Amino acid sequence: MESKLNVPLSPDKRTSGTRKRSFNREVNLTGWLFVSPMVIGFVTLLLGPLLLALYMSFTDWPLLGEAEFIGLENYTAIFQDAEFWTVVGNTFMFSAGLVPLNIVLALGLALLLVRKLPGIGIFRTAIFVPVMTLLIVWAIVWKYLFATDTGFINQILQMFGITGPSWLYNPKLAMPVVIVTSVLKNVGLNMVLFIAALQQVPVHLYEAARIDGASRTRQLFQITIPMISPTVFLTTLLTIIGSLKVFGQIYVMTQGGPDNSTKVLVYYIWERAFKNFEFGYASALAFVLFFIILVFTLLQWQFRKRWVFHEE
Repeated sequence: MESKLNVPLSPDKRTSGTRKRSFNREVNLTGWLFVSPMVIGFVTLLLGPLLLALYMSFTDWPLLGEAEFIGLENYTAIFQDAEFWTVVGNTFMFSAGLVPLNIVLALGLALLLVRKLPGIGIFRTAIFVPVMTLLIVWAIVWKYLFATDTGFINQILQMFGITGPSWLYNPKLAMPVVIVTSVLKNVGLNMVLFIAALQQVPVHLYEAARIDGASRTRQLFQITIPMISPTVFLTTLLTIIGSLKVFGQIYVMTQGGPDNSTKVLVYYIWERAFKNFEFGYASALAFVLFFIILVFTLLQWQFRKRWVFHEE
């Protein structure tokens, strides 16, 4: 057998290898320099506060004073808190009212405005403008519109001899009012997503369906909705997550009232943190909300696998 000899590299080959390693180090360093702002921002603005909030959830931490580590007491107290369950029920009620209304209205508007007609862009813009409007401004305007005595809506009813109710001071009406105003605020975003999806549906499918005598309703449920099902999944997921995090319109329009009928989970977290100065308890509530959103997201992901893409 021939023996393998260790032949020393020539000076040129050693120099080439050294240059290659040096070049690779420079490329890696350049790459890290480019992504460093994002990495620093992620660590300081997201990961750091997240870990701090997680630690705070295991403490009794008032705004003024030292933190005392109490383990899982905040979490056990949450599930024994009657107000917490009321707040969770209100949050789910808000989501149950907002999500289907938003999706159905957005899809209906998209079906009407997807056609290429003169001036159709004006209507699309008018519906999308509230999405770009500041939430606080939007909520303030609607709060005055629904005012009991001087509100525009009750004044219109008064013209027909109808005494308008105290919309935002009635426990049975406050939540529906907040739901409707929230839908009108954000329906334009889902409408735009649906229009983009509808424009990608092949036209020949509708032509074949019309030849077979399929009605428009049948075309909607057998062609349109199946073809845009990924967009339906996306909009539903984003709308549910957004509804579970509702805060601004509740803070401006109702302050969680009347009689806690509109107090939702994020508002309850803010109240315990910045009114009662219970930062540890509020942090634990925030992680409970995170877990609720995570569960809903995972359930919807399983639904997507089974129904959207027909995966086994």
